[in-house]
Amino acid sequence: MLVLRSLLFNIAFYVHIVVRLVLYLPLLALPRTWAREAVRSWARASLWLLRVIAGTSVEFRGMENIPQGGYLVAAKHQSAWETFALFAVFPDPAFVLKRELTFIPLFGWLAMKAGMISVDRKGGADAFAAMAERVSAEIARGRQVIIFPEGTRRPPGAPPDYKLGVVQLYHRLGIPCLPVALNSGLYWPRRRFIRRPGTILVEFLPVIPGGLPRGKFRTLLTERIEEASDRLLAEGRAADGAPDRREAVGAA
Repeated sequence: MLVLRSLLFNIAFYVHIVVRLVLYLPLLALPRTWAREAVRSWARASLWLLRVIAGTSVEFRGMENIPQGGYLVAAKHQSAWETFALFAVFPDPAFVLKRELTFIPLFGWLAMKAGMISVDRKGGADAFAAMAERVSAEIARGRQVIIFPEGTRRPPGAPPDYKLGVVQLYHRLGIPCLPVALNSGLYWPRRRFIRRPGTILVEFLPVIPGGLPRGKFRTLLTERIEEASDRLLAEGRAADGAPDRREAVGAA
């Protein structure tokens, strides 16, 4: 049953993406806010498909910690799930994504139209400076810039691997940062088509104010996200009988 429901969801999910991309093409000629709301609609519809077909729902906690205006969002990254699910929460999010994704026909065009921020990971200091300038401009417009500090998906329970990019952005721009913990990897494992039933837990943690020294910020960010994510992983495993730590890490 698990395999069948996962298969049905994946078919519906990717067909849904293709249909939406085609229908959204006219948005390229319209204001950015239209594209933003279209992407939000797609994200919410995808969450609905996941709940109805695969039996996987979501619980957002700590919503009171989400501030108004523009700021940096640093989220744990365990699966592809958070790359669209977080769009359903924030009022005007801008994901930092690798430049290669913007080259994908339809998807890349709409991503840029919706105001996503691309970065050339191989571009060195000049690429980072250009990205930081864009992040600063979007935050000044009141947008929430979402970055995954580990750079790529990490399996549940894997040792943390936080990169310097988020620290440099925080220090350079002097902006507050909202940490986000989650346990999505238990239900949407990376590089696997299985979608496990249960409740994905996402927790928005207290904002880290701007202006802290680099080392203190990095330590505080890592500790908050990892401690909360470990707690959510334990809760998810206890509630839904999800794989233990060794299986989750080894299967990724």
